[in-house]
Amino acid sequence: MKYRFLEHTADIKFQSAGKTLDEVFENAVLAVSNYLSRGSQIKPAKGKIISVSGTDMESLFYNFLDELIYLLDAENFVVAKAKVTIRGFNLHAELFGDKASNYKDLDHIKAATYAEMFIKKTKSGWKAQAVLDV
Repeated sequence: MKYRFLEHTADIKFQSAGKTLDEVFENAVLAVSNYLSRGSQIKPAKGKIISVSGTDMESLFYNFLDELIYLLDAENFVVAKAKVTIRGFNLHAELFGDKASNYKDLDHIKAATYAEMFIKKTKSGWKAQAVLDV
């Protein structure tokens, strides 16, 4: 499982998993992209480099998700996939996506939240959970 959506009363809740933390964050991008595009494919036509930091792994995850939302709102960039490298509580990512204006009917995300958020080690790697305010 790269990611899965879970039941939530009003917002979008998902879990992403991977063998490494880098993979967990990359798969979270796939979940966000899938939600925004309603399952349609976003073309990875353009690249963008970002760096994000946090004080712990949850704040790093939150700040990363927040940056994806900011790029959509402020720079008209919708992400399709990412190559992520995490060192400590610092993240460097190469994002691949496209102009949001090239896609009709994109869903919207207001903000990332800390509600029900976690990142934990599992038998097969790592798992993260987030709730996005829509």
